[in-house]
Amino acid sequence: MKVLVSLVSLIAFLMVVLPGPLYKFGVVELGTAFAGFRFGVYVGVAALVLLLVQVIFMRKTATVSSTIVAVVFAGIAIFMPLNMMDKAKSVPPIHDISTDVVNPPKFVAIAPLRADAPNPVAYAGAETAAQQLKAYPELTTLNYAYPKSELVVATVQAIKNLGWELVNSDASQGIVEATETTTWFGFKDDIVVRIKDEGSQRFVDIRSKSRIGRSDLGKNAERIHTFVDELNAVLAK
Repeated sequence: MKVLVSLVSLIAFLMVVLPGPLYKFGVVELGTAFAGFRFGVYVGVAALVLLLVQVIFMRKTATVSSTIVAVVFAGIAIFMPLNMMDKAKSVPPIHDISTDVVNPPKFVAIAPLRADAPNPVAYAGAETAAQQLKAYPELTTLNYAYPKSELVVATVQAIKNLGWELVNSDASQGIVEATETTTWFGFKDDIVVRIKDEGSQRFVDIRSKSRIGRSDLGKNAERIHTFVDELNAVLAK
């Protein structure tokens, strides 16, 4: 029984941990990876049930170490997918976030890189804008007094500091583009920063969009917040 409990809990753990890397390296399709998540929860529950049976009816076969390992593996298998599901319910099912929803920054150099992406390069539209404004009202155009050229340099530096891939930097147009590849699944999300001159002020807008997936689980809004914090840190130096 001890071996069975350990084996089932390990299988559950692997079913939620391995799908990301397997998809990232092209071993499985995204649908298969997500199916692994779903069934991992069931197997994790089964592992806990078997562990409970072992503790109640076969206590002598259970050791403290094996019980802890089984609980940890099964707990991870259950918690991770359920946590993602809970996150998905707490944010709108959108994947295109911009600080300017009326005239969002446009991808230029990144546009051809998204040619085969399930999510088109065009802005998602009024429905997405309405959902974003309700969920992330704090994401608005930034206002700076720094010269445009200095803001472009700071933007590039912030992108490098964050470890994103710099795709394009056009100081004359005030456009900087980058791509972030997520660690676990290897999803590619694109960012464009637009810097506009308005008299003595500069207005900065950021847009972040996923190449795949209907919902981003709040990642794009989180990415914009992260970028703004890093940009301000660079400018403060």
